[in-house]
Amino acid sequence: MKTQGKIIIALAVILLINLIEAVFKVKETEQVVITQFGKPVGEAITTPGLKIKVPFIQKVNYFEKRYMEWDGDPNQIPTKDKKFIFVDTYARWQITDPLQFFKRLTDERGAQSRIADILDGETRDYIAAHNLDEVVRSINRIPVSSGSIGEEVGDTLSDIEVGRIKIQNMILQSSNERVKDLGIAILDVRIKRLNYVTEVQNQVYERMISERLRIAEKFRSEGQGEASKINGEKERDLKTIQSEAFRRAEEIRGQADARATAIYASAYDQSQSARNLYSFVKSMETFRNTFDSSTMIILSTKSELYKYLVNLQ
Repeated sequence: MKTQGKIIIALAVILLINLIEAVFKVKETEQVVITQFGKPVGEAITTPGLKIKVPFIQKVNYFEKRYMEWDGDPNQIPTKDKKFIFVDTYARWQITDPLQFFKRLTDERGAQSRIADILDGETRDYIAAHNLDEVVRSINRIPVSSGSIGEEVGDTLSDIEVGRIKIQNMILQSSNERVKDLGIAILDVRIKRLNYVTEVQNQVYERMISERLRIAEKFRSEGQGEASKINGEKERDLKTIQSEAFRRAEEIRGQADARATAIYASAYDQSQSARNLYSFVKSMETFRNTFDSSTMIILSTKSELYKYLVNLQ
């Protein structure tokens, strides 16, 4: 009885192990290809739920059902107008036929490598077939000034016929033609970044610096010219103001002298004593304005000043 019980338990365990090995689960985000001795068996499983396979003999290969990302490395590519640029692209792709995907690419690593070969080649072909303007711009537009100092706005942008978006679409269409037998579909291709190679970057920066220096020199020259104009106007206005002030001062001085002379004359005409006083005051003014303590003079006895000097003794 004990031996029979052990056999039953062993059979039960073996049955349970086989059952566990035979049943597998497929998620909504997964799709499965069953292989037997490395070769696919039957059709791919794309519906979620519990599935059954032959235990230990068959193997379950899971593949992603959702969109996946491919991010390429920047490649140096010459454009049609001989401009060397680095082009960095990325794409989104999806496994559409798991069975064909397994037969041709085996796994996602193989798919990433194959997609890189295809997209890099197509990107290189289409970039090299168009000018840099076509790769950079998407539409024709009229330049609008941003208000920056030194900015010169004009019709400097040449018209494009294809543009960046159409180039990306052409790369996408051509790439899908090449991957349709691989069990995948490329959903979107985008140019993530464009940049000049180092040698061209230096040339562009030098040209930009030269342009900025030219604009700065232009503004400096215009400023110096305007400063000279303002200084000239200032000197002219200053001389005009000084001349007018001098003329006005002389007019006022002349009017004052005339007024003083009139007052003196009026006072002189009033009486003899007033005339004597006037003569004395004028003589004293003459003494004060003409002589000092170190002055030596010789006067005639007939001089008007002499009589005042005689009286001082």
